[in-house]
Amino acid sequence: MEWFALVAIGLTAALIASSTMFVIACIFGLQGIIYNAPPFRTKDKPYLDVISESVNNPIRLAIGWAMVDPRTLPPSSIILAYWLGGAFLMGAKRYSEYKEIVASHGRDLLIRYRASFAGYSEVSLLISCFIYGLLSCFFLALFLIKYRVEYLLMMPAAISMFGYYLAMAMQPNSMVQHPEKLFKDRKLVMLLVLSAVIFCVTTLVNLPWLTIFVGQRYIEIG
Repeated sequence: MEWFALVAIGLTAALIASSTMFVIACIFGLQGIIYNAPPFRTKDKPYLDVISESVNNPIRLAIGWAMVDPRTLPPSSIILAYWLGGAFLMGAKRYSEYKEIVASHGRDLLIRYRASFAGYSEVSLLISCFIYGLLSCFFLALFLIKYRVEYLLMMPAAISMFGYYLAMAMQPNSMVQHPEKLFKDRKLVMLLVLSAVIFCVTTLVNLPWLTIFVGQRYIEIG
């Protein structure tokens, strides 16, 4: 079977790279089975479809991390932030699809398109996006505070991206349904650039007054 040969080649390559990479690759393969194959097939179950698919994000992050340092793993805070951020993006895509298909073709076609929609409503999808976004921002803030308190200044831009993306999902025929086209949205790109600029500035500039948020004595870097 072709798929089995490809999996075997991938796992062999991962094992040659490092034992850490091999374990992560095994988890990656297991995730694909749980998401797609019976009896689990979580892609057909509401909420689990988003959560089990978005776990690809931190797994891929861990693969990239292991390529650089196979002896450690990414901090749990950034793993959870990345996982829940991906859940937010996928939940927003589901929400946009739900509105679009129900409005134009009805709920029956919607469920035939994706079985998990049978357990969703427009309100529940919107609330789930809100919860995923809040949790992602929470863990992201934990990560930023832990490693450099100045990075907290990135949070307004990050939160603005979450808000803007959800607003995009509410528009008819939204780009959110076609992620490959997101680079064409100027406002979203501007928010990404702003986040990158803030990250660079706060990496180089010490701001001792921000330690009021962490309650510890400031230690200057550099």
